[in-house]
Amino acid sequence: MKRKLMLLLACLFVGIGLVTAQTQKVTGVVISEEDGQPVIGASVLVKGTQVGAITGVDGDFTLPNVPSSAKTLVISYIGMQTQEVAIKPSLKVVMKSDTEMLDEVMVVAFGTAKKSAFTGSAKVVGTEKLEQSQVTNVTDALAGAVPGVTLTSNDGAPGSKSSIKIRGFSSINAKNDPLIIVDGAPYSGDINNINPNDVESMTVLKDAASNALYGARGANGVIIITTKRANMSGEAKVTFDAKWGANTRALQKYEVIDNPGMYYEMHYRAMNNYYKSTGMNDQAAWLEANKNLFGSNGGLGYNVYTVPDGQFLIGQNGKLNPNATLGRVVNYKGRDYLLTPDDWEDVGMRTGLRQEYNFSVSAANEKSSFYVSLGYLGNEGITEGSDLKRLTGRLKADYQAKKWLKIGGNMGYARFDSNSLSNNGTSSSTGNIWAFVTQMAPIYPAYVRNADGSIMVDNNGIGMMDYGSGINAGMQRPFIADANPILDNKLNTRNSEGNAINGNAFVDITPIEGLKVTFNGAFNLDETRHSYVYNPYYGQFDSTGGTVSKYHTRTYDYNLQQLVSYARSFGDNNFDILLGHEYYDYRYYELGASKSQMFSQGNKELDGAIIDGQGASSYKERRNNEGFFGRLQYNYDERIFGSASLRRDASSRFHPDHRWGTFWSVGGAWLINKESWFDASWVQELKLKASIGSQGNDNIGDFLYTDRFNIINSNNSLGTSFKSKGTKDITWETNTNFNIGAEFQLWNRVTGSIEYYRRKTSDMLFSFTVAPSLGYASYMDNVGNMVNSGVEMDFNVNIFDTRNFTWDVNVNISTLKNRITMLDPDKLITTEYTADGKGYKGYSNGSFFIGEDLSMFTWRLKEYAGVNEKGESLFYKNVKDEAGNITGRETTTNHAQADYYITEESSIPKVYGGFGTKLKVYGVDFGINFTYQIGGKQYDGTYAYFMSSPYGTAGYNYHKDLLNSWTPENTNTNIPRFQMNDQYSGAMSTRFLTNASFLNIQNINVGYTLPSKWTRKLAINSLRVYMSAENVFYWSKRKGFDPRQSYDETTNATFYSPMRTISGGVSFEF
Repeated sequence: MKRKLMLLLACLFVGIGLVTAQTQKVTGVVISEEDGQPVIGASVLVKGTQVGAITGVDGDFTLPNVPSSAKTLVISYIGMQTQEVAIKPSLKVVMKSDTEMLDEVMVVAFGTAKKSAFTGSAKVVGTEKLEQSQVTNVTDALAGAVPGVTLTSNDGAPGSKSSIKIRGFSSINAKNDPLIIVDGAPYSGDINNINPNDVESMTVLKDAASNALYGARGANGVIIITTKRANMSGEAKVTFDAKWGANTRALQKYEVIDNPGMYYEMHYRAMNNYYKSTGMNDQAAWLEANKNLFGSNGGLGYNVYTVPDGQFLIGQNGKLNPNATLGRVVNYKGRDYLLTPDDWEDVGMRTGLRQEYNFSVSAANEKSSFYVSLGYLGNEGITEGSDLKRLTGRLKADYQAKKWLKIGGNMGYARFDSNSLSNNGTSSSTGNIWAFVTQMAPIYPAYVRNADGSIMVDNNGIGMMDYGSGINAGMQRPFIADANPILDNKLNTRNSEGNAINGNAFVDITPIEGLKVTFNGAFNLDETRHSYVYNPYYGQFDSTGGTVSKYHTRTYDYNLQQLVSYARSFGDNNFDILLGHEYYDYRYYELGASKSQMFSQGNKELDGAIIDGQGASSYKERRNNEGFFGRLQYNYDERIFGSASLRRDASSRFHPDHRWGTFWSVGGAWLINKESWFDASWVQELKLKASIGSQGNDNIGDFLYTDRFNIINSNNSLGTSFKSKGTKDITWETNTNFNIGAEFQLWNRVTGSIEYYRRKTSDMLFSFTVAPSLGYASYMDNVGNMVNSGVEMDFNVNIFDTRNFTWDVNVNISTLKNRITMLDPDKLITTEYTADGKGYKGYSNGSFFIGEDLSMFTWRLKEYAGVNEKGESLFYKNVKDEAGNITGRETTTNHAQADYYITEESSIPKVYGGFGTKLKVYGVDFGINFTYQIGGKQYDGTYAYFMSSPYGTAGYNYHKDLLNSWTPENTNTNIPRFQMNDQYSGAMSTRFLTNASFLNIQNINVGYTLPSKWTRKLAINSLRVYMSAENVFYWSKRKGFDPRQSYDETTNATFYSPMRTISGGVSFEF
């Protein structure tokens, strides 16, 4: 028995020894090359086995039973290059960022693609770039970040949206906005309902090879928004970010006269010059100007200075009486009032508070992943009554149910509540706050004050404000009388609140290797309740006892996709085939009603008013698209690539005879650096690529192919009226896009691309005006061709890259030339000429001229010729012979007799783009980004207004440049004599065309990431504190002038100014 026991023990020890000899223990640590910090949650796997581990909070790992025969470990982590290292007992692995990867994978149409294999033109804006922007609307982060992309906006209020253009303009009258795709499906909802913190990346597709598969809706480019998903780390990741900040006005004010005394002097000059022009001598003109300075005959209505009895406010030298004191007490109907001016901007503007909180949890393994987030944004505007509150949530999950079956879904929710201003941008509107704060002369009170300076309170307990209608000591203001939008805005309500849900689900079936069948379904639902309540006490609705209006809108759309893809390789020949069908259905519903004569200001419902406004209405819209498509991709040995796509698309916006269109693309690329003969070691990547294709544009509005009528009440009988004329044969605008370029990586430090594009629009749509006697205003028709072309350059340079110090610089440069190349000769309306007699045939379109070989935004204006010896404005007019031929030009002081000229100047810039830099020194990071444009001309409408002599009305502000206007002592100027009733001093002409170049500091970020050896003691993987600023500073030709507002209209300071946001925050990762 004892012998058997000893034999058993011997066998056991020998077995243990054999097992021990067959395995080994491997330990190590994984760190990031970028900052030397531990990489937490990286996957460490013994190659060819299932033996593995996940790195801990210190980046460490232990593999106790690694087979002795194993030679290699595979270390991977999302966002970093996968590493294969030889096995040693103790390892230190340094992981590189995937920004250095040549085979970066990006999201493209109906799938993903390696950047090196992609034949089209696309740019990815990733998480790191998005986090540098403090935006409410995620697409605003594209400003200056993507070559060929421009953003314009004439509304800086919270929740406003920019107009995005990719590689110019495809149409004059159809919309030029790109298609938005969210997680693979078209998105028609409010982009503000997507939390930027939930976005992983945005891919901008710019040419036909990249977006032709989207057919009719992708003609203006495509922006693919991909929301975040979990990292494949196996451990849960928890993040929390909080930031608090303030919003202020970003755009500088025009340099107007802001001193009351100087303003009175300026207006006196206008009146004095006028009276002299009628034949009065100096003494008489001085007396008459002082007499009428505060009257209604060209006067200002208000005198806010106290002047000793028997003296005038303005002396014979044109200067303010030195004995005048600011502030005047007036007794009106037995009550004393103090008249003293206010700074209307100080009264109407405020510093808005911004706070934002984001929380997320994510986890993933080999079979499943999930991402869940919650976010809150409270964003106050810089005027009272403009704000946005938004609560968002998102759940994204997928599951590999079987080897051949994968399912997943994504659901986003937004609860929003916003308040907005009325009449934004309407300069003459009584309800536009910005019109008042930018245009009001510095002599007018905003408040009604008692003699001691305190603000009067009315019988309803409301602090009284001056409406310029006699309420303040009987004073009448000539400038936008009977209005004070600041108080209106306090008492009125313009609220929109609602809920939005968007979601999608997919099923992937892989029955055999290489074959995948996908079913995608997506929907978007937006329910919004608008409440517009105008108070019964003051303003434009006081005579009706106040007005209540309610509107309910619903937007609903869904998208269905069925995709079949098959990938197969034959030696070095690799094929990938995609076939698909897509159906899209969009519906919009609106229901509204209004009533007046409110019972009380507190009851803001329809039942709280008694008089039916007969404003009840409802309507709905519906449209749909359907497409069948296919794509073939080929590559030879990962060196030579080709692609071809075809889509047959239908749109309900056209007549049944013209609904279907066929669109296509082909592309190719060549990775030269992978050729055996290529031996330039300093070149890591060199790719040449080219593509061409066509797409249709149906973004034109509904039912333009048929006549439309209004249903009206004709003396309490049913009636109809003609609304618009249809054109049955209206058809697709077709875009043919050609792209050629190169991508490169040099010295392991410089990456970039250079591309040339030519984008041609055929069958361009134009709206033609007709005689009013026909009963309709205009009709649409296809009339010609237009070409956008340009060069795009994108460079990224890694100047320093060490463990504790990195420095990167980026710059992108884009050019754009827009030309109309052909117009239907049967539809040419007129011929107009340049100043040197060059003729163009075409159509006038407001202040623009549509003609062959001209930009679609070519200014058509009367030409300013300076001033004559009397200081009067001069304009050019043509001289013609008896046959009507132009023989020359002469000047005239009569603007009405001057001729319009084709300026050959366009509002489109010559060059535009962005640049920036990013530094990391130990734990400190700093980044700054700029946007810019060079060239182009914009019409500065606000400056023209401020430079106008008082004509018909008075009381608006004057620009300081008027101080240099013509006088007998100052004749060396092109600013005309400042004289009342001179209707042409600010007349629309080339005088106010202004260089549209600008430079903007888009954002600045400074942060500090605490060392992990400090934070891991608190179970925190990463902790960063930071400050950021958005829209920091702006330079243009003139203070207040903002050419970013629009290309197709004059700039106007009566729009809501862009906001500057400065915030501080803290970000945790657990």
